[in-house]
Amino acid sequence: MSEPRTFEWPTLALLAGCYALWAAALFGLAALSPWLALPALVVALVLHSSLQHEAIHGHPFRNRRLNAALVWPALGLLVPFGRFRDTHLAHHHDAILTDPYDDPESNYLDPAAWRRLPRWLQAVLRVNNTLAGRIVIGPLAGQVAFLAGDWRARHEPAVRAAWAAHLPASAVVLSAVALAPLPLPAYLAAAYAAMSVLKIRTFLEHQAHEKARARTVIIEDRGPLALLFLNNNLHVVHHMHPRVPWYRLPRLYARNPARYLGVNGGYRYRSYAEILARYFWRAKDPVPHPLRGG
Repeated sequence: MSEPRTFEWPTLALLAGCYALWAAALFGLAALSPWLALPALVVALVLHSSLQHEAIHGHPFRNRRLNAALVWPALGLLVPFGRFRDTHLAHHHDAILTDPYDDPESNYLDPAAWRRLPRWLQAVLRVNNTLAGRIVIGPLAGQVAFLAGDWRARHEPAVRAAWAAHLPASAVVLSAVALAPLPLPAYLAAAYAAMSVLKIRTFLEHQAHEKARARTVIIEDRGPLALLFLNNNLHVVHHMHPRVPWYRLPRLYARNPARYLGVNGGYRYRSYAEILARYFWRAKDPVPHPLRGG
């Protein structure tokens, strides 16, 4: 679906607000109390990641380099924007969704690889497949897996370039933190907490299914998390229209929900509250991919 546009004021305004909140938390609220700064920083970091996602998909401008420049500072510190961009665009090939090898964002493992893991690691990954586990240990588990994958691919030019660009983007942020009244460990805690919140979004947005079109969820939430995730909870709508900006996704879905639920086979939840109630203490899916042999 194409959208005639030059640039998008809502995205630009939200980006300005995100940086303003980050600066206010770091230099204003932190001077009063770190406990006031931390929640605001978490909101700013989650929102910045969501805005990076928008930039990857061509927002707010048509110019790719300009969009990347707008989200260049590595507020979250953990993931280079270039790697986020490359892996996420690879993930958008719907035919490979959830594949343990081809989908860079899959949370499943090859059953054969799963059986080779030591029991203690299997236990950790089972905990990580509950929503509570994904929030508490998910950022650490995900970062370890991500770094291990990038280390194996360290000789690839795109990987080296992404990490080289990440160093100054992180240095700028760390320099600002050094000048602020907030201790560095508190900022690192905010970065971890922001990744925990983002793990709520990714927890079940894809499922193993024989039909590729039925692998992507609709969560009909319109609350604070939906705003922080920039309506990416309407995930099948985003996958079908990746060039449509975040603020138009709810209207697209509301016009014809039956169409999207027909596409994804009714893979739907009413809200994040429903997901928390169902899966906080139990896993929705197994760790080994249920549709792969081996």
